[in-house]
Amino acid sequence: MTDPMARGAGPTERAQHAGEDGPAPAPRRRMSAKRKQSAVLRLLRGEDLELVSRELRVMAAELTAWRDAFLAAGEASLKTRAADGRDLEIGRLKAKVGDLTMTTELLEAKIERLEGGRPLARRRSRP
Repeated sequence: MTDPMARGAGPTERAQHAGEDGPAPAPRRRMSAKRKQSAVLRLLRGEDLELVSRELRVMAAELTAWRDAFLAAGEASLKTRAADGRDLEIGRLKAKVGDLTMTTELLEAKIERLEGGRPLARRRSRP
């Protein structure tokens, strides 16, 4: 049995053979956002998950997580709308309503103190 891949070869012989002929696996490097996006777009275009996973040397579960995060972020961006001039005007008007409400409450409290609990001040009768 000189062939290390023969049925009788032990695990150490097969492991040695695997390391001898093939290139050493490249050290795993961080994936940039651009590369992740490219991988996800490939998946969304219909490429096989296993094929992309093997080619990029990334676990299929990790690719699936990237795809899910990508789709969730896209959905979230569609739910929000950009601020426009109306939003600024609405904010200004809400602040104005708040100021007017505060002024009204303060005036009502002042009137209550001045009247001393009486609903209407006594009027002098005219002679």
